[in-house]
This record gives sequence, structure tokens and C-alpha cells, in this order.
Amino acid sequence: MKYASLLSWLLLAAWSTQAATLVVKPGPDALRKAISSARPGDTLQVQPGVYKEHSIQVNQRITIIGNGMPVIDAEYKYPGFLITADSVVMQGLQVQYTGRSSISDIAGIRVSNTSHVTLRNNRILDCTYGIYLQNAQHCLLEGNTVHSGIKNEINGGNGIHAWKCDALQINNNNISGHRDGIYFEFVTNSGIENNLSANNQRYGLHFMFSHHNAYMKNIFRENGAGVAVMYTREVTMTDNTFIQNWGDASYGLLLKEITDSHITHNRFIKNTIAIHMEGTTRVSVQRNLFQDNGWAIRVMASSSGSRFTGNNFIGNSFDVATNGTLMLNEFHRNYWDKYDGYDLDRDQVGDVPHYPVSVYAVISEKIPSAMILYRSFLTGIMEQVEKVMPSIIPDQLKDDQPLMKKLQL
Repeated sequence: MKYASLLSWLLLAAWSTQAATLVVKPGPDALRKAISSARPGDTLQVQPGVYKEHSIQVNQRITIIGNGMPVIDAEYKYPGFLITADSVVMQGLQVQYTGRSSISDIAGIRVSNTSHVTLRNNRILDCTYGIYLQNAQHCLLEGNTVHSGIKNEINGGNGIHAWKCDALQINNNNISGHRDGIYFEFVTNSGIENNLSANNQRYGLHFMFSHHNAYMKNIFRENGAGVAVMYTREVTMTDNTFIQNWGDASYGLLLKEITDSHITHNRFIKNTIAIHMEGTTRVSVQRNLFQDNGWAIRVMASSSGSRFTGNNFIGNSFDVATNGTLMLNEFHRNYWDKYDGYDLDRDQVGDVPHYPVSVYAVISEKIPSAMILYRSFLTGIMEQVEKVMPSIIPDQLKDDQPLMKKLQL
């Protein structure tokens, strides 16, 4: 064992002495030629300028560093980079203007069938797909700006697209103007942290069949919808901000067929629907802020076993809506600004239950066009009659211990 360790050290020392730094300057196929002449472990220092190159293959372990943000221009015709080697590092490059195709997914940077790739502090501008990860593991995407200006989702791809990947870290990126800001399909054991995903046509973040992942401290702003998590289990969603995701069918967070997940300490502000739950099971929704949304929670009758506790509901048009009469989820010790009960024993917990579903929320679920009368004199009368003679609101949907003061989250 001692001799094996010594041999490994000697091999590493030999490799370190052989690694070279190559300086690349603008010229015909300059970057492609430098990559083909480099040896594993070499570093390419790419100097400022415009490199009209495309379909650049990186098939060995090298580091590519841009000085002064050199531009790799695919001239609206071709892909940018294809990385197929392990442990490649690429940073400080501007990759722009890929081609568009209805047959293949053309990307600014594609990482395929490899691991431990690092993409750091790059700009990916006006590319159909910004960064495309395919069957990749243990990759880091950090500090990149990924922007496109598509007018509709049919003509564009996703900012960061990951398919069949594991153990990714996507941190501190700024993604905007794509179809989906970040898209995960068959991705496991990965983290998405401190990203800004804004002004995307469809979703800021989209999960499909992607288990055991976490997204934390991200901002999803002014997207077609904030985040969609579908057909997924064991997802942790913590400390995110969902803000101003408005539209006819827009959500801060759409949950469809997910189980055993946690939604904790997030802020849902000014969304059409903060959380829409359909076919969800055993989801914990705890210590979140729901403020100034159209609907704070829309929980469909197909959802069960979820628990809402310690949340603040402030200034929402509707706090909770449902399309069923049987409620199999639990609301416990939340703060509701619409609660008009009392606290005679002064323990900061209401003495009578709060029913967060208003009669008009029930009516609008069944007759959407009735929303035109919302906040009318008729609405007020119906609410008062329902309090005296309850008949429409699901009686199981209640908070038995509503808090009298909002929580400090």
C-alpha cells in the first residue's frame, strides 16, 4: 500500500511538471487549433476578441480561461461548445448566437456523458439552449449569465437544461428570456441555490421525474409561472422568493403528482396563484409567507396527507380554494389576517376555528366567470349568510388553532 501511494504521488508530480499554459489569440480557428494541440491538464488563456468559431469539441481534460470576456460567435447557424471529457473547467467566456433547429437541441455549451465539469462566470447570450447537460454527473455551474430574447416558448429552448444527470450544483446564475429558466428531467441528488430566474416564457424552474433534489435561496420573478414540480418525490424547497408571476394560468409554485416533500420558509408575493396542488401527497408547507396573491393556496381534492403549519396569510384575495367537499389535508396554527375570532384566554391562539375558504372561492371554482362580481355588494351579503348558515364551505377545511399575531419568519 505504501508503494502504491508513492507511485501515485510520483505520477501526479510528473503530470504537474508537464502541464502547460497556452495563450490563444483571435485568428482563423485559433481556439479549435489550441484545444486540439493541448495535452491533458493544460490551461488555455484565451485573449480578448471575437472568435467566429462553432461546434468546438473539448474531448480532453483541460482548463479554458477567458481574459477580458472573449466572444465565441456561432453566427446564428451552429452550436457553440461540446464537452465530452471529464474535469474540464471553462470560465470567463461569452458564447453567443447559436443556430436554431426544430430537429436538434442546439446549445451554447453542451456537456455530454461526462463528469466533474465546471462552468463558471460565463455569458451565454441568444442561444437556443444556453447550457445543456446530458448524462452528466458531479458538475458545477456557478456565476453564469444565461440570457435569450425569445418571443414565445415554441421558438426557444431552456436556459439551463439537464437530462438524466446526478449530483449537479447550480449556484449563483442569472437566467432570463428562455422557455424555462432551469429544466430538470430525470435528475437526482442535485442542488439549485442562489439563482435568479426571471422573465422566462414558461417556468422559472421546471422539474420532471427528478427525485431527491433541493432548491434554496433562489428568486423566481415575472415568469410565465414560477416553478413547476411534477411527478417527483422527496424535494426540499427552502428560502426561495416567488414574486410577480402573473397570468391567466400562472403559479408561483405548481405541484403535480409529488410526494414526501418540504416547502419551508419561502416568500410568495404577488402571484396569481401562490401554490397550486394537484395529486400531491405528504407535503409539508411550513413557515412560509403568502402575501398579496390572488389565491394563496389552491389544493385540489386529489391531494391528501399534506400539512400547513406556521404560515402567514396576509392580503391575499383568497387564502385557500378547493374543488372538493372532502378535505384530507391539515391546517394548523397559521396566521390569517382575515380571522375575526377572539382570544379570551390571551394565549395568542384563537378560541374558535378559522375557515379559510370563502364562499366566493368555492363559487369561482365551479363558475370561473363569477369572478367578475368579486368584491361587489352581493359578495359581502353571501359571505355573511354563509357564516350564519354554513352550507357550501367544506367543514373539514379549517384551522382549529389560528394564531392571533403574525409569525416572525
